[in-house]
Amino acid sequence: MPKIDNDKFYSSAIEKYGTTAKGVNWNSEKTQKLRFKTILKLLPKELQKYTILDAGCGFGDFYFYLEKNNNQPKNYIGVDCHDDMVSIASNNTGHEILNIDIVQDRLPKADFIVCSGAMNVLSNYETYLFMRNCYLSSNIAFIFNILHGDKESETYNYLTKKQIELFAKELSVKKVTFLDGYLDADITVRFDK
Repeated sequence: MPKIDNDKFYSSAIEKYGTTAKGVNWNSEKTQKLRFKTILKLLPKELQKYTILDAGCGFGDFYFYLEKNNNQPKNYIGVDCHDDMVSIASNNTGHEILNIDIVQDRLPKADFIVCSGAMNVLSNYETYLFMRNCYLSSNIAFIFNILHGDKESETYNYLTKKQIELFAKELSVKKVTFLDGYLDADITVRFDK
């Protein structure tokens, strides 16, 4: 069972903040970009050779972050399950944005699948299903950030390194890389094939 009503959670943020970082429930644009910067550290330096699938793409902000850093992939595919975000990201980026429930539905294959924050309001079981679908659909790696720590919250999902390692073991992940210390209670992870 979901921790919260995902559609209501994001619809109310869009209504209140529009197409900003707060519109996808980030604290600020600064912390959103810091998470993107950390994901970028786990991607190859020259993305032009690779396909990127952005799982839970929101308004397509990660695509614009890559563009601003002159590091666009060979192909970018965005995926979200919120109708407004799919429409806005499609119009904003000019790229294919798919309306897919990542917890339940099959994803298209991509060299790298990235996710910034989309698992933060899922239950632990939904998070595992989300990770499984992303990892299995990646050709090289699944890279994501998630709230980190041994905390309980009615809204947010926090995972410990041990929980992430157990998920990785269940998925037969070849190599797990952790980056933390860039923000309190946040961690970025790479699952390699």
